[in-house]
Amino acid sequence: MATKAKSRSSFVCNECGGSTPRWQGQCPHCGQWNTIVETVAESSSGPNRFAALAGTTSGLRALSEIEPREEPRIATGIGEFDRVLGGGLVAGGVVLIGGDPGIGKSTLLLQALAVLAPHHKVIYVSGEESADQVALRAQRLQLPTEGLQLLPEIGLEAILGTLAAARPRIAVIDSIQTLYSDAYSSAPGSVTQVRECAAQLTRFAKQSGTSLILVGHVTKDGSLAGPRVLEHMVDTVLYFEGDTHSSFRLVRAFKNRFGAVNELGVFAMTDRGLRPVSNPSAIFLSQHSQPVAGACVLVTQEGTRPLLVEVQALVDNSHAPSPRRLSVGLEQNRLAMLLAVAHRHAGIQCADQDVFVNAVGGVKITEPAADLAVLLAIVSSLKNKPLPAQLAVFGEVGLAGEIRPAPRGQERLKEAAKLGFTHAIVPKANAPKGGVKGIEVIAVDRVEEAISRVSGLG
Repeated sequence: MATKAKSRSSFVCNECGGSTPRWQGQCPHCGQWNTIVETVAESSSGPNRFAALAGTTSGLRALSEIEPREEPRIATGIGEFDRVLGGGLVAGGVVLIGGDPGIGKSTLLLQALAVLAPHHKVIYVSGEESADQVALRAQRLQLPTEGLQLLPEIGLEAILGTLAAARPRIAVIDSIQTLYSDAYSSAPGSVTQVRECAAQLTRFAKQSGTSLILVGHVTKDGSLAGPRVLEHMVDTVLYFEGDTHSSFRLVRAFKNRFGAVNELGVFAMTDRGLRPVSNPSAIFLSQHSQPVAGACVLVTQEGTRPLLVEVQALVDNSHAPSPRRLSVGLEQNRLAMLLAVAHRHAGIQCADQDVFVNAVGGVKITEPAADLAVLLAIVSSLKNKPLPAQLAVFGEVGLAGEIRPAPRGQERLKEAAKLGFTHAIVPKANAPKGGVKGIEVIAVDRVEEAISRVSGLG
């Protein structure tokens, strides 16, 4: 009597997707702790699920002989969403979009499909909500639903069968963590199920030319749940940012094979859904009735868009043995470095002071060009002296006290002048030769020079 082969277990890391023969507290591949989970190992018997892909491969070809085809993009009709995507959706492209629960992922995608439905065949696959719930949301948002097809299903094989029969131009899977494949006994959301479902859906998109959008959950630290290999499978990775208690949402591209990374889209949550914000700099600039100490306007660059953000600093006497250093929206480690540079090269003493730095509006700034604005905001708060009105700043601060140039300095200055700023302190290497109309450019190459020039403007 034939006996059924006993399934073997393997242990897979949620972060990197590496496998180990037994459970360990630390992943030997990526070094992360408590990320290894048990899963059923894949059986080698039976037909190869990816055999069809092998038949599509061709032999060796000279790269110079290949004539690439520029596929036209599919505009979603939502300007800020198209900006983050690099101009729109690409045929056969797979987009993974993640964010906190309730931040607006399903709302944005339902709005986009409602705009696309009259012109393209679209399917919305809902694994988390019933058909009635999706219909109620569309009714609440007052969206036109003619031509928008809905599939409430979580079985991977049923979804693939429906997509293969319908051949839609765009399909949304909400969400990838709710799907399961009959080939595995593990629960939906497990490492094996997420990886298998994403691989099969990606394979379908590449073969059929359907533009696929996958919605992904995020963990407590804000990263996408499931194996890290999920991000490597797809073409574009987008993240929703912003506080759920605020009406503004930011969509940032962290990976894009068809466009610029770190591109930023800004939306406002209203009772009619997410609305694009055409002038996002107005969100990140606080409207003070009069100049206040500790506030400095930074001209940052998010992808291809220059953005003006107000950086605020508060320096206060410390009542603890170890003064606090807290940074929100800016890099924590660079704050400690800037305080050391200010002390060494400009004589700014903050050793017995608590220092708090914040980027207004909930935006996260990672580029080093924010250094000079942070430093000037700290000096302004320490001396309790407001910076001059209508002053914009950008520049990277080096450990030797030098001010290093930032990329796309000309575009930053033009954006500041367009918004009515009359003065700008920039690195000497970013000073335009012909100047910029409407704004006085003050070029500096040292930290101490920047601080003295600010005092002279005041």
